[in-house]
Amino acid sequence: MARNEEKAQSMLNRFVTMKEEEKRKPKERRPYLASQCRDLAEADKWRQQIMREIGRKVADIQNEGLGEHRLRDMNDEINKLLREKVHWERRIVELGGHNYYRYSAKMTDLEGNIVDIPNPGGRGPGYRYFGAAKKLPGVRELFEKPPEMRKRRTRYDIYKRIDATYYGYRDDEDGILEKLEGPAEKELRAAALNSWTEMENIKKEARKAVKSGEVVEVGAVSKILFEEEEDVVEEERRKEREREQKDKEKEFVVHVPLPDDEEIKKRILETKKREMLEKYTSTELLEELTEAKTLLNIQR
Repeated sequence: MARNEEKAQSMLNRFVTMKEEEKRKPKERRPYLASQCRDLAEADKWRQQIMREIGRKVADIQNEGLGEHRLRDMNDEINKLLREKVHWERRIVELGGHNYYRYSAKMTDLEGNIVDIPNPGGRGPGYRYFGAAKKLPGVRELFEKPPEMRKRRTRYDIYKRIDATYYGYRDDEDGILEKLEGPAEKELRAAALNSWTEMENIKKEARKAVKSGEVVEVGAVSKILFEEEEDVVEEERRKEREREQKDKEKEFVVHVPLPDDEEIKKRILETKKREMLEKYTSTELLEELTEAKTLLNIQR
């Protein structure tokens, strides 16, 4: 009995195969440029064909045993098909079809996070890595996040979160602090009031002592003044000396005779006459006039 290979090579089988191939339509090739396609259904068909090719290659590139060079070549082929797919999707939109590009899937890193690497040319999604190509040397670093540098906080950042609570302005709102500080506050107020009253009495008696010239011992109360009380006494004495000095400065004593109004008018008139003579007469004439006054014994 003949084997299958021998049956396929028989004259009748080859004749039947040739007739079947003649009945088939010639195999269509995808247009090189998407702009050459004028039919929306054809454009959608070529896009589906590209999607199937991409799916097959993405499944193949998951194998890490293919080697670095084969993985890089396969990744380049997938990126080329992706760019071609974008052209066909743009052509479908131009022909009035569905916008597939809007809902296209994003590339993810090794952890599943979406990574969108921009294209330096400004068109398209840029170069992408798939499957085992993400673990190639020089590629893994692209998906690793750089270590976060601890930014030094500015003065604005420090004060931005500071509010009234930080300064303790809201400590009294819960009522706990008020209960604790209430008795202590009353005691401190009473002590401060007594101290102030005692101090005022000492100041009053110290002023009286300074004015009367008595000793520091004041009236019936014989208290030794501390440093603060002594300062008060010294301040009162200094003010008293300044007051006496001002009273002395107010007194004005005239040691020379002052001219009266008639004498002042007379001197002003003589000065004006002298200025007019100097303005309208010569030096020689003034000398002759002075000599004549001297001869005639005229004092004016």
